[in-house]
Amino acid sequence: MLSGCSVSSLAARFAFFPPEPATYAVRKDEATGRLVASGVPRDNALDVLLVDTRRGNKVVAFYFRNPCARLTLLYSHGNAADLGQLYDLFVQLKVNLKVNLMGYDYSGYGASTGKPSEENTYADIEAVYQCLETEYGISQEDIILYGQSVGSGPTLHLASRLPRLRGVVLHSAILSGLRVVCHVNFTFCFDIYKNVKKIKKVKCPVLVIHGTDDDVVNWSHGKELWKLAREPYDPLWIKGGGHCNLELYPDFIRHLSRFICAMETITTKIRLKKIRQSLRPRKKAHRVNTTTTTTFTTNCCCRIRVRKPTCPSCNFSCGCCGLRNCFTFRFFRCCRPTCFSCGSCCSFRSCFKCCCCGDAR
Repeated sequence: MLSGCSVSSLAARFAFFPPEPATYAVRKDEATGRLVASGVPRDNALDVLLVDTRRGNKVVAFYFRNPCARLTLLYSHGNAADLGQLYDLFVQLKVNLKVNLMGYDYSGYGASTGKPSEENTYADIEAVYQCLETEYGISQEDIILYGQSVGSGPTLHLASRLPRLRGVVLHSAILSGLRVVCHVNFTFCFDIYKNVKKIKKVKCPVLVIHGTDDDVVNWSHGKELWKLAREPYDPLWIKGGGHCNLELYPDFIRHLSRFICAMETITTKIRLKKIRQSLRPRKKAHRVNTTTTTTFTTNCCCRIRVRKPTCPSCNFSCGCCGLRNCFTFRFFRCCRPTCFSCGSCCSFRSCFKCCCCGDAR
């Protein structure tokens, strides 16, 4: 019988499809000493990087600089694609959104070393984020994480750990790996990319983009992620959109630009204020109750609560209240299928309330 880890590794085999051969290569320019990528146009505003991860791999990253940018987009791409195929898209996003853009290839994709796996993608995005901090001096307050399809996994992994992040974009995102292939409402230990749990930990605005006719990742994934987000932004449901063609619709860049502009206007002070408010415990309204309750433990199965009379001068023999009004017995967590077998002849039938199954006995 396979263990959870073995099944998880087996699931990863069917989750990652890196293009073979890679559409680009990385080499060192002898004249400048800088890394350059062959197979893509030369661009002075492009930095080609090799980033070391904590799992011993070297991942390739493309950093597109925009002198007009105020924010930086950290882009995690979808399956069956590498940086060479996404070069033109990255240039368009950099120009139209007026952002810096950092894209990277997962371990085993493109010219990155190693093998693709869920844990490797987590290490990959962590290393690239640290590169943005150390090499370019960009803090999380000025970063928007962008995850497409499988890329939503590492995106939400990092977003759940960064409390001051500026924003998150989920493009054709998945609830989890298993939920893509079968409709289940619970999470198995061997499932991969458990976004359904991690989305609840994200403290920044989340924009969800999904096509209504997506035949790879059903539209229901996007709708559920949007509902689970703590700070959801107006979603974009592209009517007739599929899984890999949403960028072709005019509403895509228009709505995405609106989101970027909204994130630019949010200052760090406003973000911190919202975070403090979300972390502050909510005050619960307590109703004043003059009655007191005493709990008696009869056995490991049930507890009996006895509510004392509300009348201060009442005792068991007075006539101001009857036994029924003075006492309420409640049984909790009963392990037996039948708490009472007293039948209809029992005079205390209305006095006892069974809470294990919701039935009144």
